[in-house]
Amino acid sequence: MGNPVQQQVAFCIEALKKGSLKEGDLRQIDALADDSSKRQNILYLQVRRASLTSDVIGMSLFADSVFHDPPAEEQWPYRSVAAAMADGWRIIKFPEMALLLDEKRTYGFGWEFILEKWG
Repeated sequence: MGNPVQQQVAFCIEALKKGSLKEGDLRQIDALADDSSKRQNILYLQVRRASLTSDVIGMSLFADSVFHDPPAEEQWPYRSVAAAMADGWRIIKFPEMALLLDEKRTYGFGWEFILEKWG
């Protein structure tokens, strides 16, 4: 039926309809929505092409306020950006397509997606 915040909102709507809504019911929504204890984790994925399904060729992770050494290739948790998204990662930066405009110069390593997850 949705996440805990959505469940509490549904509960409050029903309580309002019945005339039994209490201040504490509404304050529970605020408590559930509070993400001040959560930290932003950042996943950098370099892929062969600017496609969500392209093979990952490099990765790095910033989690729990620390950059982690990348695991060995056979231990990468994701083989594509789409696989990371299916695990709850959200894209916050797409590859720089303007780099395609000058074929005589290379500006980076593959195509880099930057993703985030709160936890």
